[in-house]
Amino acid sequence: MATPDQIKEQVQLERDAIAQGIKKLKDNTKALEEKSYASASVYGIASIDVLIPKLVERIKDTNLRIKKGQTGAAFKEIRQYLADMEPEAAACIASKVTFDKVFSVKDESNTIQNVTAAIGHAIEDECQMRHYERTAPGLLNTIIKNYSHNSQGTAQKLTVIKTLMNRYGVEEWKSWGQPNRIRLGGWLLDCIIEVTHWFTVELTREGRKTKNYIVATPEFMAVKDQLMYNAELFAPLAWPMLIEPNDWTNERAGGYLLNEVMRGHDLVRRGVGLIQGETPLSFLNELQKVAYRLNPIVVSVAEELQERGISVGKFLPIIDYPLPPKPVDIAENFDSRKAYRRAAAEVMNRNAQSFKKSCRTRMTMEAVERFKNRERFYIPWSFDYRGRIYPIPAFLTPQDTDFGKSLLQFADAAYLTDECEKWLAFQVATTYGRDKDSWDERQQWVIDNRQLIENVGKDPLRFLPDWESADEPWQFMCACNEYYHCIIARDRDWTRSFIATDASCSGLQILAGLAKDRNTAKLVNVLPSDRPQDAYKVVAEEAKPNCPEVIRPHMDRKTTKRTVMTVPYNAKPFSNRGYIREALKEKDVEIEKEDLSNTVKAVRDAMEVVVPGPMAVMKWIEKEVAQAIKSGKEFLEWVTPSGFVVHQKFNKKEIERISLHLLGRKDLSVATEDSDEVDIKHHKNATAPNLIHSLDASILALAATSFQYPLAVIHDSVICRATDMDNLSKVVREAYVDIFAKREYLKEWAAQIGAVSEPPIIGDLNPESVIDSTYFFC
Repeated sequence: MATPDQIKEQVQLERDAIAQGIKKLKDNTKALEEKSYASASVYGIASIDVLIPKLVERIKDTNLRIKKGQTGAAFKEIRQYLADMEPEAAACIASKVTFDKVFSVKDESNTIQNVTAAIGHAIEDECQMRHYERTAPGLLNTIIKNYSHNSQGTAQKLTVIKTLMNRYGVEEWKSWGQPNRIRLGGWLLDCIIEVTHWFTVELTREGRKTKNYIVATPEFMAVKDQLMYNAELFAPLAWPMLIEPNDWTNERAGGYLLNEVMRGHDLVRRGVGLIQGETPLSFLNELQKVAYRLNPIVVSVAEELQERGISVGKFLPIIDYPLPPKPVDIAENFDSRKAYRRAAAEVMNRNAQSFKKSCRTRMTMEAVERFKNRERFYIPWSFDYRGRIYPIPAFLTPQDTDFGKSLLQFADAAYLTDECEKWLAFQVATTYGRDKDSWDERQQWVIDNRQLIENVGKDPLRFLPDWESADEPWQFMCACNEYYHCIIARDRDWTRSFIATDASCSGLQILAGLAKDRNTAKLVNVLPSDRPQDAYKVVAEEAKPNCPEVIRPHMDRKTTKRTVMTVPYNAKPFSNRGYIREALKEKDVEIEKEDLSNTVKAVRDAMEVVVPGPMAVMKWIEKEVAQAIKSGKEFLEWVTPSGFVVHQKFNKKEIERISLHLLGRKDLSVATEDSDEVDIKHHKNATAPNLIHSLDASILALAATSFQYPLAVIHDSVICRATDMDNLSKVVREAYVDIFAKREYLKEWAAQIGAVSEPPIIGDLNPESVIDSTYFFC
C-alpha cells in the first residue's frame, strides 16, 4: 500500500509528464514552423487531411468544365502544366506548400508572391522528376539509391538529381518560368481559399510600399486552436510509475492516478466497452504489481558509450561528425570553394542522419536519467482487442528493443537455488545467438566460453568487441554480468536478472492444438524430443525438389523461415515473395521473377504436406468467416478460454494512395457512403491470426493464475527470474493442456461465430505430451 507521501510524489511525476508532454508538443510545433514545415505539425496534418479531398474535387470539377468548354481564360494558360499530374498529387503538393509558407516564421514567407511561386515551383519540381522517370528511369533509381536519403530536404534532393542528370546528358528539362509558376500557384491557392475559407489576403502598409500577405482567417485559427487543445489532452508522456498502478476493473480505469494522463488509455485498445472475464483482468492487474529497477551496469556502460558516441546494436547515440577545415584559398579559388561545399554538405547529411537515427536512444536515455536512482518502479499495462497485453509507457518496458530490455531488472531479488545456474547459462547462450542449439549444447557452449563470459561480465567496456557482435548484444552483456557474479566469482548470492523463454513457432503450435495434428505438433516442439525440432528446415527440404534448379542449393531454413512463420498469420504469396527474395539476397543470390513465383508456390505446397492440419484450419476459417459476414454479421465476437471477449469489426475504407517523388508518400483516406460496409476480405485475412493471438494470450493468462512470482510478457513469450523459470515453464505447459486437451476449443469457437460446417480436426494428437517437451517454450 502506497503511503500518502508516495502518492503525492507519483501525482507530481504525472503532473511533470503532463507538462513535459505539452512542452514537447509546443516545442515541436514551433520548430516545424521555424523550419517552414508547418504541414507536418499536429494542426497541419489534421487540416490537410480535411483539405485535400475538397481540393481534389475542385480540381476535378475544373477539368470537367474544360471538357465542356466552360472554363475561364485564366485557367487556359496554365492547364498544360497540370496535364502530367493527377488532381490528387496537385492537391497534396499545393496544400503542403500553403501551410508551410503561411505558418512559417520567416520574414515575408507568406507574401502572396512567395506562396504562389512556391506552389508553382513545387508542382514543376514534381513534373520534372516524372520527366526523368520517363526518359531515364534506370539512372534515376540509381541516383536515388546512391545519393538520396531521408534527412535531405526536397530542394537538395532535386539539386543532386538535376546535376547528375545533366552530367550524364539526359534530355534537359524546359523551365516553365517564374510568371507561369506564379499563375499556376495562384490558381491552386484560389481553389484552396474557395473550398475552405481558411485563408485570405491581407494588405499591409510598410513604409511607402503595400504588400499582400496570405494569412489564416479567424475561422481557421479557431480550428487550429481546437486541434492544438485536443492534442494537448493526449500529450502527457507515459512514464513508468513510482507506486503500483491502479487496478483495472470493468467499471473503472486502472493505470495512472490522474485522469489527464489516462486520456486515450483504455482497458482494451480499440475495444468497444465489453465486459471482460475475471482471469484476464486478474492477470493484467498482477503484471502491474511487478516492480522493476534499472540495471546499474547497463546504465553506466550506456552512459559511457553515449559520451563517446559509440553505437552497439539498437543503441544509437548521436555521432557528431566535424566539418572539414576550410581551404586557405576558399575566398578566391572557385574549385576549392566548390570542393569544400560538397565535402561540408556530405558531413552535414551524415550528421542529420545520425540525429534522426538516434531518436529512440535519446528518448530512452532521457527516461533512464529520470529513473536510474529509483529502487523500484512499476509499469501500467492494458489489453489489445485480441487479449494480448502491452505496456502503456513507450520506454523502460520489457517489450522494448534489445537495449531497452537490458536496462531492466526485477526490483525484488531472489536467493540463488540449484536450478539457477542452468537458466543463467541458458540466457547467456541464447542471447549470444545459440537459440537453435539443444539444451545441452547451450549449457556446453557456456562451459566452453567461460573466459569470454568472465571478461564481458567483469569489464564490458574493455571487452566491447567480444559482445557487440552477439545476436542480442546488450542482453548478452547483461547475462554475462549476472552469470559472472552469481556462478563464476560467486560474490553475489541473489539474482534479479531477466530470463526469457519464447514459444517455438507459436502460430503453428496453436493451430496444431486446434487441429489436434500430431505431425505438426512434433515439428514445433509440442511433443517431447531430444533437441529442438525445426519446421523451417523440414519445409525447405520438402520444397527443394519443386523449386527452380538454380535455387535448390540455397533452399534452407533461413530461406523459408519468415514465410513458414507468417503463413499461420495469413501472410499471402505477395508477402512471401518479399521474404524469400530478401533471404536469398542476404546470400548474394538474385532471383528472377518467374523463379521467385515458382519458389513461393513450392514452399506453400510444401506446407500443405508438412503441416496439413494448420493449413486446413486456416482455409476453413476463411470460408466460415466469409459465410458469416455474407449472412449478415457486422462483426465477429468470441470468448477465449481465459474469459477475454474479442470483438473484431472491420469496415471498408476507400483509400487512395499517391506517391510523390519529392514529397514522399501521401495516403489520402476519402470517406464514402460505403464506409459502413463490412470488409469481408479484411475479416478473412485477420481472423486466423487474431484467433491465434487471442489463444496465446489465453495461455499466458491461465498460466499466471498459478504463478506467484515476478513475471513479464512479450506477446507470446515470458520473462521471470532464474529461480522461478522451472515453475513458470511447468504452468505454461499446463495451460496449453487446459485449452487443447481438456476441451475442443475449435468446436467451441465455431459455435460462437455461427459456423455452418464442422472444423477440420485430425485428432491424432495427445496434447498432454507437452508437459514433457523441453523445447515447447525455450
